[in-house]
Amino acid sequence: MAIKYVPYFKDTISGQAILDNFTRTKRILKYADNNKVNERIERGLPLYETEVTEIVGEESDNLVIRGECLSACAYLKENNIKVDLVYIDPPFASGADYAKTVYVRRNPKVAKAIKETEQTLDIEELKSFEEKMYGDIWNKEAYLNWMYENLMAIKSIMSENASIYVHLDWHIGHYVKILMDEIFGEDNFINEIIWHYSWGIRTEKQWNKKHDTIYMYSLSDNFCFNASSVLEERKKSEATENRLKYKGALIKDGNKGRGNQEKALPTDVWYIATINGMATEKTDYSTQKPEELLERIIKASSNEGMIIADFFGGSGVTAKVANDLKRKFIHCDIGINSIETTRDRLLSAGASFKIIDIKDGVNLYRNPVQTMEKLDKLIPGLVNEDSVDEFWEGVINDSTLGKIPVYVPNLMDSSTKILDVVLINKIVNQEITKLDDSIKKVIIYYIDIIDRKEIDDFIKDNLRIDIEIELRDLKEILNETVVNDVIEYHIESNKLFVDTFISDRLIRKIDEYNEKMNSQALSTGKKPNLIEISNEGLELIELISLDCTSKDGIWHSDQEIKIDKLGYVIVNGAKKDYLWDGTISFNEKPLRIKVRNISGDESISIIND
Repeated sequence: MAIKYVPYFKDTISGQAILDNFTRTKRILKYADNNKVNERIERGLPLYETEVTEIVGEESDNLVIRGECLSACAYLKENNIKVDLVYIDPPFASGADYAKTVYVRRNPKVAKAIKETEQTLDIEELKSFEEKMYGDIWNKEAYLNWMYENLMAIKSIMSENASIYVHLDWHIGHYVKILMDEIFGEDNFINEIIWHYSWGIRTEKQWNKKHDTIYMYSLSDNFCFNASSVLEERKKSEATENRLKYKGALIKDGNKGRGNQEKALPTDVWYIATINGMATEKTDYSTQKPEELLERIIKASSNEGMIIADFFGGSGVTAKVANDLKRKFIHCDIGINSIETTRDRLLSAGASFKIIDIKDGVNLYRNPVQTMEKLDKLIPGLVNEDSVDEFWEGVINDSTLGKIPVYVPNLMDSSTKILDVVLINKIVNQEITKLDDSIKKVIIYYIDIIDRKEIDDFIKDNLRIDIEIELRDLKEILNETVVNDVIEYHIESNKLFVDTFISDRLIRKIDEYNEKMNSQALSTGKKPNLIEISNEGLELIELISLDCTSKDGIWHSDQEIKIDKLGYVIVNGAKKDYLWDGTISFNEKPLRIKVRNISGDESISIIND
């Protein structure tokens, strides 16, 4: 539950063109006993408790935040932190599912044998499976409401001279452009930037889509822009060469002219190649953007020492480039894989930062998409039922009460996370009235509840049907689903030897993958390409970190190794040319050990004396 709500801009700039097909998060209350209409009281940004989980490098103002955009902005506003440049690459409402390829590492013993025989380690030979990260599937109105609320929150923590770049494509960008006119003002629209690239689907049925659109807005006329830092190479045609020679002659003769300039002022059309499979900056994050793109934006729209923020940080490219360019950074994302990818990337870049976990409910589920897909199994007795509409997740068949419809909040939609009067009003006065007369009870799950007494009083005063409403905390189910991985080890001198690693979570995923492969093999007649795990299970480990400083509280990674796809190690952020042998060395006695498996799940345990 939120500690409090931090006030922010209540009204948009008046006189702008607006969209009329969505509510701008001002939900309407219509009570059952009369026709009175009340607008929701604007509570502001939800401020939650936070926890610093790790400090990397020296004490720093740089932040890596796990949480939603709204709650991250609440934290910044409460701590009076203003940002000077915002770049966001939010979901594009593309209707696509984005997946991460999870590579099973080489068994250290097998990898060593391959190395000794001087065989090549071919990436194509690696076993892998895909893990869905998030589904970019939105109702248009829901997406625009969500973006409106996020943009209003971001605006509230921007400095007076700040600018914002919003990266989208053809799916929804033109609608968001109108939103930004409304929120920031048409007069503060600076540029529509076209990022052109050659990657993508090729077709002869239409013009091939080969660009994204980036909208740039400011809060005032006095925004930072350094054109000289992003001058472009001048492409010289024969006519240009002749013209430049002519102007050069004028200058020699004492006449004014531009002369034979090698550089040109930047334009709003950029050709920047996407990241290819061999690029050193590639992180295997599905929506990763090239560093060159962010370098151009950050150089142009900020100076050294300024704060650069990305609230849909993904692969961490904004934070990494900001650090390279001697800017401060704030990276925010709800996905644990984003936090881990960015953390490792920044460590390798030598950055100092702290990782903050916002207790807004997001930390309870590692992967919202996978959790939503498995809710039918997580909730005892829940089954899909055509007799109830899509508002209900399904029903529980009870021997005494019959069918009990069950509502579950959408973990991908922050607007449904809080059970407040607005949502319970919709349930009481709209959704329950649609149910069959035989329904005697409904179950409402919530992640956060604004005021339990207020909700109970509202139900008592407004429910006009003889039906029971039971409220349940979804966090209790999500907590029960978290099972830590188990690592067994022994220590000799200054070295920790990993004996076995057991991950029930990964074994279940691999079993599901193998079942799918067997089913396909039956239909095709081909031999299935199954994933087999050794008895030791060491090939399921991606990272091991040792804390030699403290047995609890903030994590200090005093010594760590990360194992890449081919089995080579990265020691404390530095890449090495040797394969992992199943050990990790240390100089001081380790007190805790953290192990991250190849899907990104982390488990911490105390090292016994």
